[in-house]
Amino acid sequence: MNRRYFLSLTALSAGAASFSAAQTDSTSASLPPAVAGLKSRKAEAKPITVEERAARIAQARELMARQQMDAIFMIGGTSLVYFTGVKWWNSERLGAAVIPAKGQMFWVCPAFEEARLREQVAQTCPEGSSVKVLTWNEHEDPYQLVAQGLKDLGISSGALGMEERTTYVFVEGVSNAAPQMKIVSATPITAGCRMLKTDHELQLLTLANQVTLQAYEAAWKSLKAGMTQHDFARLVSAAHTQLGFEGGAGVQVGAKSALPHGSLKPQVVEEGTILLIDGGCAVEGYESDISRTFVLGKPTDKMRRVFDIVHQAQTTALKTARPGLVAKEVDAAARKVIADAGYGPGYKFFGHRVGHGIGMDGHEWPYLVGSDNLPLAPRMCFSDEPGVYIPGEFGVRLEDCMHITNDGAQLFTPQSPSLEQPFAAA
Repeated sequence: MNRRYFLSLTALSAGAASFSAAQTDSTSASLPPAVAGLKSRKAEAKPITVEERAARIAQARELMARQQMDAIFMIGGTSLVYFTGVKWWNSERLGAAVIPAKGQMFWVCPAFEEARLREQVAQTCPEGSSVKVLTWNEHEDPYQLVAQGLKDLGISSGALGMEERTTYVFVEGVSNAAPQMKIVSATPITAGCRMLKTDHELQLLTLANQVTLQAYEAAWKSLKAGMTQHDFARLVSAAHTQLGFEGGAGVQVGAKSALPHGSLKPQVVEEGTILLIDGGCAVEGYESDISRTFVLGKPTDKMRRVFDIVHQAQTTALKTARPGLVAKEVDAAARKVIADAGYGPGYKFFGHRVGHGIGMDGHEWPYLVGSDNLPLAPRMCFSDEPGVYIPGEFGVRLEDCMHITNDGAQLFTPQSPSLEQPFAAA
C-alpha cells in the first residue's frame, strides 16, 4: 500500500460515520446518477501472459551479462510479480526467488509453504511446475539453501544482485551464508527491464488512467455543498467500483489543498471552495495517478491565475520531454514557468518534483527531478504533475501521466481545461 492510498483509506475510515446510505453503498441504485450509470470496463483489461514473463526473464539475463552480474535475488513484491507472476506475502521467514544469468531459476521457501508456492508457480511462472524449490524447516538456516542453490548453478563467487526492497535481515543472511559472493544492487536489472514498457503494458496504463479520469468526472458531477472530503472520496471509490476496478483518491478542500499530501482534519465543501484530488487505480497491476483541481461554483481571479500557471507548466513539461533529454531538464523547464510567474524561487511554492516513473508501482524509476541525469527513452512512463501551493490559502496541482514516444511525449489522458470545467474537452 503506497502513501497515497494510505491517506485515502485513512481519511475514508475517519469519516465513515458521516456517510449516508446513498453515499456508502456502491452497489445501490441510490448512488448519484452520474456514478450509478457507469459501466464496467473490466473486460478491456487483458492479463499479462506467461510468455510475456518469459521474455522479461530473457531480457533480465541479457542485462545481467552486460552488467557482469551472476544472479538476482528477490523476495515478495512488485519485481517478483513482474518476472514470475507470484504474489508472495513477506514475513520474517525467508521466501525468495533467484534468477541466474545462466541456468534455471530456483526458489527458497518454508517447507509448509511449498504447496502454496508451487500452485502459483505452475500457473504464472515461465518455468512452471518444473521449477526447483528448496525448502527449509523452522529450525534450519534458509540462507544456506540460497548459497547451495547458487553453488549448484556453478556460482561460487561473483556478483549477486539484491532487489532494492529486500529487507536487510535477508541481505545479511545471504551475505553471511555466501561470503564469497559480492552483494550488489539488482536495480540495473529490475529497473532496466521495468522502465521500458511494452505495447501491452502501455495499453494497461492507458486503460487505468482512462478509468480514473472517468471515475473522477462522475464524482465531480455529483459534488454538492455540505459534503465532506470523506463523502467525495467515497464517491470516487464507488465510481471506480462501478467501472470494475478498485481505486480511490485523497481529497483536500480549501486551505488544506495547499498541503501537497493533504490533511486528515475534517473539511467541508462550500460554494467557492477549491478541491484538489489525487489518486488512481490498478488495472492488471498497472497503476494510474491523476490529480485534478476544481471549484464548486465560481473561483476567484487568483485561483484562475494560479491554475493557468500550473497548466502552462504541465504543458511545458510535456512539450520538453523527448528521447535523449536528461530527466532533470523536464523538471527544470516546468519549474522555470512557475518561478517566472512569481511563485519561486526553487521549491518555495512548488515543493516537489515534476514527475515520477509509473508502471506496476505508482512511484518507480526514473524520476523527473533536478538530480536525475538519466537520458529519456521511448516507452518510459511518468507523471507530469506541477503544482503551486500557497500556505493558508489554496493549492493547485494538475497531474496526468505520459509516455515518451519516438519524437516527444504523449499524455494518457487529456489535460484539465479549467477550474470550472475540469473534464470538458480541451
